[in-house]
Amino acid sequence: MRSVSSPDIEKAVTLFRAGDMVAAARACKAVLHRNGRDVLALHLLALTVMQQRDFARAERIFAKLIQVEPNSAEIWTNRGSNLIAMNMFEPAREAFDRAVAIAPNSAETWDNRGRALIAMNMLDLALEAFDRAIAIKPAFPKVLYNRAKLLSDMGRFEEALAAYDKCLELTPRLADALNNRANVLVKLERNEEAIASYNKCITAAPTFVTAWKNLGILLVKVKQHERAAKALGRALELDPQNEDVICYLASMRQHLCDWHDLSALISKVSDCVRKGRRVLAPFVLIAATDSPPIQLQCARDYVAREYPPAARALWQGERYAHERIRIAYLSGDFRSHAVAFLTAGLFESHDRTKFETIAISFTPGKSDEMQDRIRNAFEKFIDVRDMSDRDTANLMRELEVDIAVDLMGFTEHGRLGILAFRPAPIQVNYLGYPATMGAGYIDYVIADPYLVPTHQRPGYSENIAYLPDTFQANDAKRPLAACTLNRAQIGLPERNFVFCALNNTGKITPVVFDVWMRLLRRVESSVLWILADTAASERNLRREAQVRGISPDRLVFAPRVEYRDYLARYRLADLFLDTFPFNGGTTASDALWAGLPVVTCSGETFASRMAGSLLNAIGLPELITNTLADYESLAQKLATDPGMLADIKAKLSTNRAIHPLFDTNLFRRHIESAFMMMYERHLRGEPPADISVRRVERDENVLRSN
Repeated sequence: MRSVSSPDIEKAVTLFRAGDMVAAARACKAVLHRNGRDVLALHLLALTVMQQRDFARAERIFAKLIQVEPNSAEIWTNRGSNLIAMNMFEPAREAFDRAVAIAPNSAETWDNRGRALIAMNMLDLALEAFDRAIAIKPAFPKVLYNRAKLLSDMGRFEEALAAYDKCLELTPRLADALNNRANVLVKLERNEEAIASYNKCITAAPTFVTAWKNLGILLVKVKQHERAAKALGRALELDPQNEDVICYLASMRQHLCDWHDLSALISKVSDCVRKGRRVLAPFVLIAATDSPPIQLQCARDYVAREYPPAARALWQGERYAHERIRIAYLSGDFRSHAVAFLTAGLFESHDRTKFETIAISFTPGKSDEMQDRIRNAFEKFIDVRDMSDRDTANLMRELEVDIAVDLMGFTEHGRLGILAFRPAPIQVNYLGYPATMGAGYIDYVIADPYLVPTHQRPGYSENIAYLPDTFQANDAKRPLAACTLNRAQIGLPERNFVFCALNNTGKITPVVFDVWMRLLRRVESSVLWILADTAASERNLRREAQVRGISPDRLVFAPRVEYRDYLARYRLADLFLDTFPFNGGTTASDALWAGLPVVTCSGETFASRMAGSLLNAIGLPELITNTLADYESLAQKLATDPGMLADIKAKLSTNRAIHPLFDTNLFRRHIESAFMMMYERHLRGEPPADISVRRVERDENVLRSN
């Protein structure tokens, strides 16, 4: 507001600045009682009412005010801000247009217009407005900050970094700018610089919880786990009720097998979900709960906050009727990654007479051998790492993609924001995220009857595309070289029983570890062969074994190795012990591929039934249990009855060649049948619905729709 000289108005301004809106409004009304057309009193009254969040009343005051004073850029600007608060974006834009017409050389006015255009999702015009403001007033930190944030939101990270640097030249201790600059550096994979920027932010603002949280997340990513624990712990100290920090700290505890406060953290996460409070990490619950309803509620709440559907979908009901169905797979894991190891054969074997295949890749880092193979498997391989979600979605709409298959979900590097723009008429959740995504714009999830039993169908927001044998693609070209190492070379006992548990350590829960330690106690001289993921997880698991009365030396840690060697060394183990409630997916099928039996416990969720699906598909349902007590009993029997275990291994060896699990071409025909059924429903103008694909007999597809 402009400065004033009236004592009564000066009193109102003083009260306003002191935060006493009721008294400020009362002082304004006293002036207006004497002169109902006093511009300054009307303007200040409108602002006090805005501060009290009575935006409709404020708009009525602004409407009267502009009749009295129609040529004030300041009044039109403030009215525009009020209209934004009312979600009346077009009238807000008109108000800011009036403001800049009155004061075309006001940087503040152009800045306000830019912020209004952002609220209207007119980002290019917003950027033009900020550019105008900076042209008028180059040393304007607020505009430089707003412009940098907009560039980041648009995915123009190099430009955003330069913009933040300009802002920080003027305000070197601006915490928000330092934090956001670090976020941009993370996007650019300049992690060491990002850590330095977060540390500068924390130095400038030691109680800035978001910076501590972001630093902790990045330190986990770069495997500086001890520092990550301290950063996230500090964030929780500063804000014990911060849902984001609770979720990330719980996830880190899982990853590091640091269970000292994990139960309390998971309880807080679950409580947040039940109360509808912000939960930023649905993935945490997959390894912590066996409840489809709570996973669905968590996913829905998360999507509503982080990936809501676009105000206007890009696909508007068109039916393209291409000669071949255009199917796009979206992934940040087209590289040496579990999902790629499973799907490479599927991509290569797609029926090119019926399907045109497109890869939408946002895979980080340099290309590797697996990415080269996948690149060659697609007719189009499009790298969108440097494109925003909106621009990527626009590209997919221009390509007239019929079916978009998301292979990521909420996993690391996932970009669900692309599909939030609805670029394709059919959008599918497959493989990468083993749970419902809770997003209304995801039409189907690929599953099988074992994976999603009828009584758990309500736990999924998607329609279910049921495949006949298993949901999981497998690559029959996976290498299976003879293991050139012997047990002694990798620290395993030559003659003693070797339990193998090579799932990611984040899937290990205390209750399952209890079972494993009891097995070691009962099976004399046996060892547990486990993944060496981090120094901290090794140390923590050894400590947990000691607490349970088991010598830490009976845990043998397997370092990560090249995929071919990783597969081959399964042959050195005797029995694979699965995790619960987050089963092995790729690891379980890898073990079976290598001839190693897998004992699993099935629960109620997608993640807790994955290994059971695989065992059914390879004809070994006898290795599926439904309680941890039965799981423990079966594992003990197999470990102490050599004949029983030998029979299971012989059956696995036979079934591997004759059962569906590793038949890439058969799976390809089944999933293509599902895609065709989805597409045909769409062409008929029918909404998505549950579908079932009948098992292929010989060379014929016989389809049945529910």
